[in-house]
Amino acid sequence: MTTSRPRDAAAAGADEALVAAARGDQSAFAAFYDATAAAVHGTVLRVLRDPAQSEEVVQEVFLEAWRQAPRFDPEKGSARGWVVTMAHRRAVDRVRASQASTARDERVGVRELPPYDSVSEEVQVLLERDEVRRALQSLTPLQREAVDLAYYGGRTQKEIADELEVPLGTVKTRLRDGLIRLRDAMGVSR
Repeated sequence: MTTSRPRDAAAAGADEALVAAARGDQSAFAAFYDATAAAVHGTVLRVLRDPAQSEEVVQEVFLEAWRQAPRFDPEKGSARGWVVTMAHRRAVDRVRASQASTARDERVGVRELPPYDSVSEEVQVLLERDEVRRALQSLTPLQREAVDLAYYGGRTQKEIADELEVPLGTVKTRLRDGLIRLRDAMGVSR
């Protein structure tokens, strides 16, 4: 029984510290924290299994304990038991909230995805490709060459001018006129 006496003294010390903290004594709350922090953190960590979330929940628990200290009744149980129960409940609430959030995200995510039709997608790409080819045929050979080098060859206007051995302004004009003609041929509105 000698091993239970120091624990009883520690529990009584935590009770007294919490009662004093209820009167706004910050140093008493610090003593209460020191006496119960390991138990609270251990309880929360066992439930959450995530150190970062556990730290958040422990902080929330002690904030709640500070606010609820006036409601603590030493005749109903120990301060350590009171705060550990609070910690366990808060940790379980966090797990439930996380599970609910995940389930909600999965339900919403499934509903928001439109059905994918690969055949339709391929047909659309082929139609667009044919439309662009027809529109490119409406360009002059010089415009088509400039557009092809810029958009399919990935060259800058300066590189096109150097390659074609024409002034930069000429390349810019060919590209601008070619793009205007492409826009009109494809029926794209401004």
